[in-house]
Amino acid sequence: NFSIVMNESFKPKGHFERVIITNYFQCAYWMKPEIAQHLTKGKLVELSGRIGVNAYKDHEGEAKANLTFHVNSIKFHGNGKLLLEADSETPQLVKQTEDDLPF
Repeated sequence: NFSIVMNESFKPKGHFERVIITNYFQCAYWMKPEIAQHLTKGKLVELSGRIGVNAYKDHEGEAKANLTFHVNSIKFHGNGKLLLEADSETPQLVKQTEDDLPF
């Protein structure tokens, strides 16, 4: 299990300062545990998977819930044009030769 942070920023119409929104997401990934050593603070990652809900009762008996992102694959971006493919047979660094954007 690990968590990721997603920062979004925008400038509301008629304002001069940008608004920054930070969201934290709990993630679960059990396919290749050795990838955990590469999940470090500040690393840019791309995740694919599905969202699940965990329901529980706290110590006072009040119902609570949280979302967990169940990760199927992880791609690490950064370090120039290198990325780490976590969903391949063995995690390895792969040199990108073209932009992989879908547009």
